[in-house]
Amino acid sequence: MLAAEPAVLVLEDGKRYVGRAYGARGRTLGEAVFATGMTGYQETLTDPSYAGQIVLMTAPHIGNTGTNDEDMESRQIWVAGYVVREPSRVVSNFRAQRSLDDDLVAQGVVGISGIDTRAVTRHIRSAGAMRAGIFSGDDFALSDSEQLDLVLADAPMKGRNLSAEVSTVEPYTVPAVGEKVGSVAVLDLGVKKSTLENLAARGLDVHVLPQQVTAQDVLDLGVSALFFSNGPGDPQASDKHVALLQETLRAGLPYFGICFGNQLLGRALGLDTYKLPFGHRGINQPVLDKRTGRVEITAQNHGFAVKAPIDASFDSPAGFGRVEVSHFSLNDNVVEGLNCLDLNAFSVQYHPEAAAGPHDANYLFDRFLDMVKAQHTAPADPSARTENQENA
Repeated sequence: MLAAEPAVLVLEDGKRYVGRAYGARGRTLGEAVFATGMTGYQETLTDPSYAGQIVLMTAPHIGNTGTNDEDMESRQIWVAGYVVREPSRVVSNFRAQRSLDDDLVAQGVVGISGIDTRAVTRHIRSAGAMRAGIFSGDDFALSDSEQLDLVLADAPMKGRNLSAEVSTVEPYTVPAVGEKVGSVAVLDLGVKKSTLENLAARGLDVHVLPQQVTAQDVLDLGVSALFFSNGPGDPQASDKHVALLQETLRAGLPYFGICFGNQLLGRALGLDTYKLPFGHRGINQPVLDKRTGRVEITAQNHGFAVKAPIDASFDSPAGFGRVEVSHFSLNDNVVEGLNCLDLNAFSVQYHPEAAAGPHDANYLFDRFLDMVKAQHTAPADPSARTENQENA
């Protein structure tokens, strides 16, 4: 049996973890983060929100169900690199079309296995997410100082705008399933396939737009509502998307945003955003719905958050009326949702489409649909407040 090729994970603070090469060989750089899901690794890999990040899986055994075309959340794998403890030696699932290693190699994703992922996770939890690099093949032979210099030369996630890298180049439409109720413009900042499917399943024609469109482009479509998707990068580097949202809100267009779309709604309302120490990533994040008192287990993937008081409603600093935090994290009190009390607009920081689960928050698509239906019977005055959203 051939000896495994070596690889090393290098963190920007100089920490080094030597293991085995996994996936493609070579060099990759990105922000090291960890994801706590026990399943759904293919959905994680193909989630555009992970662009620019080296993702470490805390579950120790990855790859046993292989990969397939159906579970792809986008057109490709987006992670900058992949870190696992023990890759599965066999694929054992009737839906599998390929092995995980096959996909990593085919798409040039450099990974590493055979390291103590628990130790790396504990270090990131203590020191925070940081720049990192994986080196294998010829790049493994670089000196320690050369590898570290490459890591330190990489751009940090704070201040990065990655929307153009993951967004669709051309607009396209996903038609409503069944009876058409309305239409929605989706600004693709890194949207997942499951999100589009959930919107279309509720009778909405889904017009997916490139991230560079203008507010006038959106309004000219004559859609019933606007949706901002999840996506990678720093919300403070997306001023044009904030301006687009402000203009459409002033025009009275109903709005729903998830993940990055929650952060951008916060900024449009005049709130600040900030970088979390190590973020929330995984399919087991507990969130409290303040309206119902219900605890939801949610799928999340974000390294930035909105800064807002969670105890009481407040006035939007940008002049959009009253706002409340609708949901917050039970782990660290991070804002997990915003609800506008004088506008038809709300957002959540997590993923209600939640492939591969959980499905606790899927009702939010129904809430959005109710908003669209109410808009069709709303008064002509765009500032008029619908009873539906007041009770949402």
